[in-house]
Parts: sequence; structure tokens; C-alpha cells
Amino acid sequence: MATVSLKHLLDTESTSIESNRTVEHSASVRASIPDKEVSSTSQSHSNNLLLRCGVLLIALNLRPALASVGPLVEDIRLTTGLSSLQLGLLTTIPLIAFAVISTLTPLFTRRFGIGGTLLGALVMLAAGIGLRSLPSIAGLYFGTVLLGISITFGNVLLPGITKRNFARNSGFVTSLYSSAMTLGAGLAAGLSVPMATDLQLGWRGSLAVWAIPALLALIVWFPQVGRLTKSVPTRSFIKGMRDLGGSRLAWQVALFMGLQSLTFYALLAWLPSILMHRGHDAAFSGWMLSLSQAVGIVGSLIVPTWAGSKSDQRSIVVFLMIIESAGLVGLMIGPAGWVVAWVSLIGFVLGGSFGLALLFIVVRSKDAESATELSGMAQSIGYLIAATGPMIFGSLFDFSGGWSYSLVFLLGVGAVKLVVGMGAGAPRTLG
Repeated sequence: MATVSLKHLLDTESTSIESNRTVEHSASVRASIPDKEVSSTSQSHSNNLLLRCGVLLIALNLRPALASVGPLVEDIRLTTGLSSLQLGLLTTIPLIAFAVISTLTPLFTRRFGIGGTLLGALVMLAAGIGLRSLPSIAGLYFGTVLLGISITFGNVLLPGITKRNFARNSGFVTSLYSSAMTLGAGLAAGLSVPMATDLQLGWRGSLAVWAIPALLALIVWFPQVGRLTKSVPTRSFIKGMRDLGGSRLAWQVALFMGLQSLTFYALLAWLPSILMHRGHDAAFSGWMLSLSQAVGIVGSLIVPTWAGSKSDQRSIVVFLMIIESAGLVGLMIGPAGWVVAWVSLIGFVLGGSFGLALLFIVVRSKDAESATELSGMAQSIGYLIAATGPMIFGSLFDFSGGWSYSLVFLLGVGAVKLVVGMGAGAPRTLG
């Protein structure tokens, strides 16, 4: 699937649209036949449950392949002799894939449908994880490229499938799968070293283990492909992207996604260093990072469900920004004994903001097609912005010798996030 050229996809698009219109007309004729109009309620409920399980399993697989690398970096360095710059590419390559491939994802869904594209992504993910675990430097990097592309498809398409199949309870479904993504990251980060050392799998075996849940998701998802019919494109890919580029609302959603990601990745990289600078030991600082991730699961469960019950999410944006500001100010000047409280507040907001950003894609789009396009734009721009966060945050420390300027920088990011969030949270849709 990944080898299909963009030129071929664009050249065949108009033909695909015409044929899909014919299929749509035929489907409408068949729908008028009473015997075919309504399927069994129990079968529909069963299919819906399997689809939801498939979505959750895909979400669970979107972070372990990335989060499992960090704890094993030193083991990888000792075995391969790679430099810090070369090792950094193992986490940078997926981010580049997110930024580049996200906006192109609608081209693949027009050709293969959402179900088929996700099936191909799961095959590619399992293959990439396996290839990365082989005793080969080339395999290490090529496998990373494959899994980066596959994760991009999952990132972009889950909001689209939520809009298409779970529009009535999109907040609840978004809560479930955003929490599954956070849980997957936490499990990978926590289990990678024990599997490598205690189970004596080594770093390659520890990384390879994460192909197992990917294969499980593939098995569960495979039956869904036939049930998820391809949507009928209503416009060309180029026109859709042009319309999004001229939409103020689309840019507000995209910038909210990017700014919340920037804050997340900056603190993910530097929170332990901040706490050690304030006098805490390395073990405690590491546990505080784990605490922020754990509380983030709670935030990603609560906030999207709450936001999905409202047509106007601006009050939720204000609430989150107040809590985030309190946590950042607490880290900067608050009592050291309250660090658990400050970290918990920040963790809750980071998890909740991520879920809210995903929900904005669903509720601000008018259909599954526009949701996929908006998701691609938002995540492409979002990860480009997010990639700058750790670098700017760390550079401000190098400049000042302390973390106050860095935390003030995040407060400024929060102020901009509040402005764009008020636009993204207003009750309106694209187009």
C-alpha cells in the first residue's frame, strides 16, 4: 500500500469519484427495497462492539513502538555504537513521518477506504517493529520509517472513523481511544527495561514484543474492512486542502493541537530535570514523570466525555488553561513539598487537552471526509510545532541557567492556546 505513488492516486481520483457516485446511486436503489432496509438489531450491536474494540486496539498500538525506545537508548548505544545524534533519529524519524504523511492520508483513504488503510497500517506497523528488531543497523532505521508511517495513518484516521460511526457519542469514544493511546505509552515505557533485563530478552527482543499487540489488533480489525464501505468523495483532494487552508476554524483547531503537543513533549523531555534542579533526586523525579502520565489517563477519560456532552467547549478550554497555569506557576515558585500536586494538575491538563484536541477534529467537521482532512492538517501542523518544544525549552535553560524562563515560555504558549482554543471551542462546523 505504501508503494502506491501519489501521482497514481491523484490521476485516478476523478474516475474514483464518478464510480463511487454510481455505487451511491445503486446503494440508494437497493435501500428502497423493504427486505434490505433494516439489518438485525443484535447483529448491528455485535458489529458495533467489534468495531469499537478494533478502534481501541489500534489506539493502544499507536504509542508503544515509540515509547519503548527511550528507556533502552543506552543499551542500543552499547550494542550498536551509534552516536547520540544517530540515536536521536530513532525518535525524530516518526515525528517527521507524522508531519509529512498526515496531510497525504486522505489520498489513501480515497483509494483504499478508512478500513483498508488502517488494515495496511497495522500490517506495516507489525513489519516495522519486526524489522527494527533484527541485528542490522539498516533494519533498525528502515523499520522505524515503516512504523512511523503506519502510526501516522492511525493518528489521522481514528477521528475520521469516530465521526463516521460514533458521531452521537463521539466524546465518549474519543475519551476511550485517547486514554488507550496514553495507556499504551505508559505500558511501553514501564515494561521495556524489565523485559530486556529481567526476562533477558535484550533490547531487540524487548522492542520486538510490541509486534504482538499489533498482530492482535490486525486480527480483530480484519473483519471490519468488509463492513466499512468506502465513503463517496464530494470534492477533489486538492480542493479539500485548499478549503482547509483558507478556513480560520481549521487553523484554530490545528494550532490548538500543535500547542498542546508542544507543551506535552517539552515537559516529557525536561520535567525530571526541572525537579532535580529544585533538589529532588533522580528516582523521585522519574516517578513524578510517571505520575503525570498516569493522571493524564484520567484527564483523557474525563475531558472529552465532558466536552462531547456540550455544543460549546469554550468554558472547558478556560478551565484547562487555568489549571495548567496553576501547575506551571507551582513548579516555578510553589512550595517544593507540593510538587505532587503541581505535577498532577499538569498531567491532568495534558491528558485532557490531548483528548479535547482530538474531539475538536470530530465535532468541528461536518462528515467523515472533512474529519479525515482536518485531522491530517491538524496533526501535520501540530507535530511540526511540537517538534520545536523540547529544543526551545532546553535552550532557554542553557541561556538563563534556570528553568524559570522555560516555564514562563510555556505560560506564554498557554495564553496563545487559550486564544485559539476559544475559536476552536465555539459551536460551529467547517464549511
